[in-house]
Amino acid sequence: MIYKYFDCVVIGGGAAGLMAAITAARQHRNVAIIEHTPKLGTKLLQTGNGKCNFTNTYMDSYCFHENGSKAMQVIRQFDEKQTIRFFESIGIFSKEKNGYVYPHSETSFSLRDALISEAKQLGIHCIMSFVIDEIYSSSTGFKINQHFIAKKIIVATGLKAAPKTGSDGSILPLIQAMGQPIVDILPALVPLESSPPFKKICDLMAGVRSFGQVTAYCKGKKIASDTGEIQYTDYGISGIPVFQISHHVVKQLHKGNQVYVIIDMIPDFSEKKLMDYIERHYNKYLYKTIEDFFSGLIHTKLIKGVAKKLGYKSLKTLGEYKKQDIKQLIMECKQFKMDIEGYKSFDRAQVCQGGVDMSYIDIHTMQSTLIKGVYFAGELVDIDGICGGYNLQWAWSSGYVAGYHAARKDCCEKSITVKSDSV
Repeated sequence: MIYKYFDCVVIGGGAAGLMAAITAARQHRNVAIIEHTPKLGTKLLQTGNGKCNFTNTYMDSYCFHENGSKAMQVIRQFDEKQTIRFFESIGIFSKEKNGYVYPHSETSFSLRDALISEAKQLGIHCIMSFVIDEIYSSSTGFKINQHFIAKKIIVATGLKAAPKTGSDGSILPLIQAMGQPIVDILPALVPLESSPPFKKICDLMAGVRSFGQVTAYCKGKKIASDTGEIQYTDYGISGIPVFQISHHVVKQLHKGNQVYVIIDMIPDFSEKKLMDYIERHYNKYLYKTIEDFFSGLIHTKLIKGVAKKLGYKSLKTLGEYKKQDIKQLIMECKQFKMDIEGYKSFDRAQVCQGGVDMSYIDIHTMQSTLIKGVYFAGELVDIDGICGGYNLQWAWSSGYVAGYHAARKDCCEKSITVKSDSV
């Protein structure tokens, strides 16, 4: 049997994989991408609600939950400015809003298609719908499935988030079999589920999108907080601020710890201002229902949920309750406690936490310190960021660094074709 030989094989045709392959091919290497789905860059199409927030003008270790300092050491080798210039060089102009950077076309298809076009222009071999069953080292390189031999391998398959796009974690057993340690893989940037006693309250508030602050607590200590548009659902809460704190919440729940959140449904109003409002208007509007009285301040469905939690009837009038009761209700809107029992599965997560242990990766090259010739990039590595283009910037940066070093002249030999008995 004749094996096809490549200087570099990139496993995974997503953001990090495409960047790694393009970077390696620009150094005149014979490069292939092996993708186990029929299309390249599928997950890219979902980012930024289809608008593809592909980087951010503000970049700091704080923007990454795990190994933030290590992430930044990689990113500095190919930062957000270089990323913007790279995409402009392949025809993608950008626009920025509050630091978030998007393709000027505001469509992820344009960015994905530009990457694929560049890969084809460079002569990168794109091997689609190919499932890898085995990888092992030989005297001539890494043997892949009785089909290919690669001098270098870059693994950029992603983990388990959004498995319908191809990130299903199927490569993980092969990585572990090669001796590479894996940190527990959990969802991140994911909706949170309330405990069963809150089900009826959640049903009342479901469908509301409202500005608020959500703060998570574990063992009485604050573990994360964020402010923005919270989405109330029939199972709990979602939305960007919930995604931003979910990394910490999921990790604590995975450890078996109890977690609750405090939601400030009206963070732009101080407690004093609200108490003053009730003092001035309570007696004046005794005939109004609770829903009507607060309808200009907070969404009616949220008032229904808060009233239900306190055992109030939101359609009763103010006059049927004491002033102190009404004050308690509005304070509950400022300090709405919800026990969190779980989180949505990988199919609802935007990214994962965990993955290939960064302790065994050279941050200057993204090469494994345990297996010479194997490089890692993207979400597969134990680095995950907050919303705002940070996870994609990690993909571009780690993909570039891995591709550059895997293809260096002193790392590759002239391409050849070898027979199976040489392996």
